[in-house]
Amino acid sequence: MKKASLALAVAAGTLGLTLGNVANAAFIEDSTAKLDLRNFYFDNDNRESQGDVGVGAAHSGQVREWGQAFQLNLQSGFTEGTVGVGVDAIGLLGVRLDGGGRAGKAGQDRTPSALFPLESDGSARDEFSSMGLTGKIRFSKTVAHVGTLQPKLPVVTFNDGRLIPQTFEGAQITSNEIDNLTLVAGQLEHAKGRTSSNADSLAIAGAGAGADSNKFYYGGADYKINKDLLVQYYYGNLDDFYKQHFLGLTHTLALGAGSLKSDLRYFDTSSDGKNGSAAGRADGYIGSGYWNGGRGNSDFGEVDNRTWSAMFTYSLEGHALSAGYQQVSGDSNFTQLNQGSIPGQGGATTYLITDRQITNFGRAGERTWITQYGYDFGKIGVPGLTANVLYMKGDNIKSADGDLKEWERDLTVSYVLQEGAMKGLGFAWRNASLRSEAAADTDQNRLIVSYSIPLL
Repeated sequence: MKKASLALAVAAGTLGLTLGNVANAAFIEDSTAKLDLRNFYFDNDNRESQGDVGVGAAHSGQVREWGQAFQLNLQSGFTEGTVGVGVDAIGLLGVRLDGGGRAGKAGQDRTPSALFPLESDGSARDEFSSMGLTGKIRFSKTVAHVGTLQPKLPVVTFNDGRLIPQTFEGAQITSNEIDNLTLVAGQLEHAKGRTSSNADSLAIAGAGAGADSNKFYYGGADYKINKDLLVQYYYGNLDDFYKQHFLGLTHTLALGAGSLKSDLRYFDTSSDGKNGSAAGRADGYIGSGYWNGGRGNSDFGEVDNRTWSAMFTYSLEGHALSAGYQQVSGDSNFTQLNQGSIPGQGGATTYLITDRQITNFGRAGERTWITQYGYDFGKIGVPGLTANVLYMKGDNIKSADGDLKEWERDLTVSYVLQEGAMKGLGFAWRNASLRSEAAADTDQNRLIVSYSIPLL
């Protein structure tokens, strides 16, 4: 496992150069610092052992954990002049308050931790931490970042669904030289998972042990045609695994007293390098999908996927009603960047309208209908209180046993204090249930208390 990279070393060097110019007013005056606190209780109950559905080794299925996260974010301004230099830093600490998974011994049921790394005996660690530095350089309206990154783009999005967020190591350039056009290009080398202090190589879901890559290239453009219409194109390439093209369009239309938002997405994903050859796939450079039904298929594990979706949301006086559809075509599951090939250390976010609390409904052949309703209680005198309910139903999942189906129901209630000494203190309850013929039936609850303390 690699705990430092060239990118991080460059960031540290930039920090030294920057601190040598602390008299620069803009560097200091534009700096910000805050401490984010997150208290997280996680209760996950797999209603059946995974061995019963043929997707892994059996385990007891019950995970109940409670932890406290501390996230320190420091962001400097830029030094003055034609070329401005700055540095950002992030410090992450997760502390176990109660519970914690236990992997058990070989042959026994396993309950892996969802919030913490594991000790050698399978018990959850009492705490874990990591730190990242990011050097940055600005020229005109173009900014380059080198070091720790948290990209949030259609082809790569960091995961923030547990105690502490995922981070990546690499470099990214963002340019806004042309009005209404944002250009992005970058390369990622390693990632620190949401339950890890170590920087690991990159892979995709389903990859074999030791099959990974340190080269993920990406780039794209956001073009705002007008204030209501945005079009996007992005490209991502994980060396030796896959190539992906993305097209997106979002549009907002005034309709009656409310507004209608349309969100259209299309992905075309194919094999790259070792994943495209039988020899490479035999070495573990494989993805997940229909081939899991039988290794006799000569194309076993090859990435082959096209996914499109459409989501429409009508908003009116605090109400938001959404309906959508997603179609996954090809013999592999929807594929995007994952966290190496180490079980339990990953956690990935995919840019799908169906990527919700428990699963993402991106299995080979899957067709999904989605409905959602949200309400902002501020419209009736309770500002800060919101609620959302979601239902997704998927079918036509390819398998050796025929087409399978599944459904998920999510409920989220959140409240943020709007005034007083503890203004900004947030509470959230997230409840979800999954019933699936392709995975373990699951009931899950998350209770989250969050608060941000400005330091600068």
